[in-house]
Amino acid sequence: MRPFLPLAILLLTSIVGQAASPLSIEIDLAQQKAFLLQDGKIVYESQISSGRPNHRTPTGNFQVLEKDPNHLSSLYGKIVDADGKTLVRDADADMPLPPGAKFVQAPMKNFLRFDGATGMHSGYLPGYPASHGCIRMPEVRAALFFDIVEIGTPVRVFGKPPETTPPERPAKATPTPTPAPRKWYQIFSHATPTPAPAR
Repeated sequence: MRPFLPLAILLLTSIVGQAASPLSIEIDLAQQKAFLLQDGKIVYESQISSGRPNHRTPTGNFQVLEKDPNHLSSLYGKIVDADGKTLVRDADADMPLPPGAKFVQAPMKNFLRFDGATGMHSGYLPGYPASHGCIRMPEVRAALFFDIVEIGTPVRVFGKPPETTPPERPAKATPTPTPAPRKWYQIFSHATPTPAPAR
């Protein structure tokens, strides 16, 4: 009976593998949405922020190459002074540092790498393509995608991102200067005299 045991295990593994529907990820740059599909059907979706002009997210067919729950970017981050105050919010690692300053790597929690340095991770979504090429997602959705997919999960990126730019900040209105307070004698000198009552 022993010779049949490996065959039984192989058969059981095959059945379990067929029962599990394949997962895939689709990223629509035009809609700025990411979709998690099971057996070709959408089970979850998320708003995203893809690469901005000059840092566009690559399109094509990829697969998840790496999963890193607490990834730090080696390319992008911010420059802070000795007290931790941000000097440059959107910095590259090769920017010159002022004396006493340091480069702080950008956190990319729940990072799913799928092409070179490009991946999906939690991040800020301003409502338009704003990243350096990665796919930013809300923290909860990034965690959900991260927990469900495995290395090797297919990723398809397609569509033309909207040609949007950061909204212009409204010009600050010039405040009206507050008049200097009047002296007590100025108040009485400009007061309108009250007519005497008729007799």
